[in-house]
Amino acid sequence: MTLEDVAKKKLEPSAEQRAAEELVRRAREQGLSLTGPDGLLKQLTKTVIETALDQELTEHLGHEKNGQVVNETGNVRNGTRPKTVLTGSTGQVQLEVPRDRDGTFEPQIVKKRQRRLSGVDEIVLSPYAKGLTTGEISAHFAEVYGASVSKETVSRITDRVIEEMQAWQARPLDEVYAAVFIDAIMVKVRDGQVANRPVYAAIGVTLAGEKDVLGLWAGQGGEGAKFWMSVLTDLRNRGIRDVFFVVCDGLKGLPEVVGNAWPAAIVQACIVHLIRNTFRLASKRDWDALKRDVKLIYTAVNAEAARAALDELAEKWGKRYGAVIRLWENAWTEFIPFLDYDVEIRKVICSTNAIESLNARYRRAVKARGHFPTVMWNLRPRQAAA
Repeated sequence: MTLEDVAKKKLEPSAEQRAAEELVRRAREQGLSLTGPDGLLKQLTKTVIETALDQELTEHLGHEKNGQVVNETGNVRNGTRPKTVLTGSTGQVQLEVPRDRDGTFEPQIVKKRQRRLSGVDEIVLSPYAKGLTTGEISAHFAEVYGASVSKETVSRITDRVIEEMQAWQARPLDEVYAAVFIDAIMVKVRDGQVANRPVYAAIGVTLAGEKDVLGLWAGQGGEGAKFWMSVLTDLRNRGIRDVFFVVCDGLKGLPEVVGNAWPAAIVQACIVHLIRNTFRLASKRDWDALKRDVKLIYTAVNAEAARAALDELAEKWGKRYGAVIRLWENAWTEFIPFLDYDVEIRKVICSTNAIESLNARYRRAVKARGHFPTVMWNLRPRQAAA
């Protein structure tokens, strides 16, 4: 095959493109729009579904329409019955569903008592995940699809998420993880009134180097070590027997909690949190100078060199920023473990950045909506809520 043949082949439209072009041509000839209540897409959807239903009945009976009866019971077609279904792309579609005389036909593409075709659930769940209420989604359906979907129906659809979330939250986990990153983020939740609530998150790095969100837990009040104990207990109950590193912020009592769950685990303080909290305790005018001195601590070749850098920091800044020195002293035991490893490993375990992207998604969702609906809050796992 020559280059000219290849180029010519690329220029030839695919079967899907030819079908789309034919659809547009037919719409123009008939003076129809492609979308909308009477659009050609709705007509095409009706034709395709009814054709599929008719083929299903043919397979069930064993003979074509008006063909010779070959089944032992003498079962034949018995007209049609009207049915309205809701589709994702074209709204309400009026169908004529074929029937058989014996009433043994069980259609699969549109099952008995099925009113929504596959795809509608996803259309409901997508805006719900973005923070729309059930009433707003119901109005959205009426406006865009010309279909009446009650708030109760939307709620039933979103209830599926609760079941799937709980199944995901209870799934078994690997026995050993190279690292587990834990952190919490405050989000606004409407529970009678809008208030800040913590969402606890854990991400694991498997022995194969793959990251996996281990779970999300909704708490009450502020972030606390006591709730983290229930989270880590949940992870143990789901199969995690050991972890090499647990990377976390400087929450008081958290190292002891980790030690109770996995005695052999090494607790590593998040360096990003330490640096961030350092600047919060210092005047902005000193940030540049302080940054240079602090960098000597976390880029040191080993723990001894880091200790020397901290002593120099204390001598230079201790009188002005005693709180900064105390911050590093209190976190020292959990700070130094990563200094025993190569630069490549240090980059992986020295911060909870792996979990920050997950928290960023929460922030975007809250920013778009303002807060999470109450029912979204009820997705909290039973294990941690107990």
